[in-house]
Amino acid sequence: MKTYADLKLPVRTLLGAGPSDVDPRVLRVMATPVIGFFDPEFLAIMDETMELTRFVFQTENEFTFTLPATGTGGMETALANMIEPGDRMVVCVNGFFGARMTEMVKRLKGELVTVEAPWGQVVDPADVERALKGGKTRVVAIVHAETSTGILQPLEEIARLAKEHGALLLVDAVTSLGGVEVNVDKRGIDICYSGSQKCLGAPPGMSLITLNSRAQKALASRKTEVHSWYLDLGLIQRYWAKERFYHHTAPASLIYAMRESLRLVYEEGLEARFARHELNSTALKAGLEAMGLKLFAEAGHRNPTLTTIAVPDGVNDANMRGKLLKEYNIEISGGLGQLKGKIWRIGLMGNSSKKRNVIDVLAALEGALRSEGLKAPSGAGIAAAEQAYKG
Repeated sequence: MKTYADLKLPVRTLLGAGPSDVDPRVLRVMATPVIGFFDPEFLAIMDETMELTRFVFQTENEFTFTLPATGTGGMETALANMIEPGDRMVVCVNGFFGARMTEMVKRLKGELVTVEAPWGQVVDPADVERALKGGKTRVVAIVHAETSTGILQPLEEIARLAKEHGALLLVDAVTSLGGVEVNVDKRGIDICYSGSQKCLGAPPGMSLITLNSRAQKALASRKTEVHSWYLDLGLIQRYWAKERFYHHTAPASLIYAMRESLRLVYEEGLEARFARHELNSTALKAGLEAMGLKLFAEAGHRNPTLTTIAVPDGVNDANMRGKLLKEYNIEISGGLGQLKGKIWRIGLMGNSSKKRNVIDVLAALEGALRSEGLKAPSGAGIAAAEQAYKG
């Protein structure tokens, strides 16, 4: 069996839909010695992590912490704790991850009502309102930044409608938190979760979650137990709270990494971080269009952390992405579900969101497209991106 040194894993530039590049500071902190999960020093790290998690969610919610699960685990945790058998739930579906929510609701035996929009377009609040008028609804669930399409969904109007109809608003912020404004308290989001590996720039394996007082009251008033003991937020919260009730063995190294990545967000500042993601996204999109590539997501609602492009006619999706990986050491993602083979997804998230990466991926795409026989205007993409940086 090969040793780790023998594996000689390549150093990639991760510009796909996640994970993103991990900052060297975060990688170094993972080598910190593991200590017991009741050690006073570790409990202090947990407290700091909670404080930083509130900062990035922009919330005062006490019920805010990380979970030993991926972003999908965060999704299932949020749904499992808010839904009981027979509860009516409105799920907004305009991409792969909204559709994944519907599968979870079915397994939880909830009464599922879907509000659908074409993949690549935003959900219309008027359609949500019609669904809410159809019956007493427990939860409205929506994806803020749909990773499969590159859409950034406006939330304010849907949040207002949910509150008017006495429903909780549950938001997936896996591809938005730390890259664009989520602002849980200002928007009136009741339950919000995210993942460690995208705009926050930590390794995969952790999720973050926050519940306001309305969501906590709903959790406390459940008539049935949460179907999963491991994902029961009431039990997990007792470990993170002052009670420190044992629930699971905390993944110490991942919590070290999460804390350090959140410290990086804090040091940069949210407004500066949002502006960085917006600028790099604008430059990338300008470069792609100058190369003759077509952006996929609906204009006016394109996510600054992940850009989607229609695969040009006559170009093989898998071959192109393979060429970028093998010849340029750059990873981008293909489409999911009904968009498989039809779009490319380029992520500029967290530590991956930088000018050098924008220029490198534009140059690599031009070279790879030319090798496939497509006439990409020489240097046009980089010139357009540079112009965007100049303003």
